[in-house]
Amino acid sequence: MTENVLYEVNGAVATITINRPAARNALTLDAKVALLGVLRDCSVTEAVRAVVLTGAGQAFCSGQDLREHAELLALDSAPLDTVRRHYNPMIETIAAMPKPVIAALPGVAAGAGAALAFACDFRIAAERASFLLAFAKVGLGADSGASWTLQRLVGPARAAEMLMLAEPIDAATALNLGLLTSVVPDAELPAVSAAMAARLADGPTLAYAAIKESLAYSSSHGLGESLEREADLQVRLGSTDDHKAATLAFVNKQTPVYLGR
Repeated sequence: MTENVLYEVNGAVATITINRPAARNALTLDAKVALLGVLRDCSVTEAVRAVVLTGAGQAFCSGQDLREHAELLALDSAPLDTVRRHYNPMIETIAAMPKPVIAALPGVAAGAGAALAFACDFRIAAERASFLLAFAKVGLGADSGASWTLQRLVGPARAAEMLMLAEPIDAATALNLGLLTSVVPDAELPAVSAAMAARLADGPTLAYAAIKESLAYSSSHGLGESLEREADLQVRLGSTDDHKAATLAFVNKQTPVYLGR
């Protein structure tokens, strides 16, 4: 962790903040290494049961820092190896994380920054927030999983439109398209995101992990295979303390307490 990426744990909720507000939280090499590190820490830390990913100031993340990128291009130092070294592992870590991840968007999410948000399980945006898939404007195709996540959120035709035309999508439009979980007044974003994270952290995190796993699996497998994976996951969950306690609580008309085991 560096000053470019802040990491705070409050109870069972971890908050990761990309902290380069003067650059709209664009990602330098240092920031990418730090962000990947804290995402991996969250994934394996049992005490963390929900994660909020956000940006400092009035932006979520504007993607790759193009000033640093231009310097690397001038040096002919293969800057696009960062896709495999940093961005792909970030997306895979978020997608495979066995706990819910909330993207809290205080403002613009562009390029790889938008792709980071798409990889999360929930996206809560301030009214001033927007998305911009600007890869084509700098002569590049999609990366950071945007070609995979975006079309699953809005459909292939709309995904092609957003990626090729590279026009900004405001928060209200993004909500209508299914890109966002909710839109809230700018000042309320931190509180609303924290409340959602706390609710999830108190919930059946093992079940959430299984839901994430089954959704990812079913997106690329047929019905028969997906049914079998669901059955395997139910067998696994059926032997957990959480399932047993929740079933007993339901029978006794009590509120269950989930411990993640």
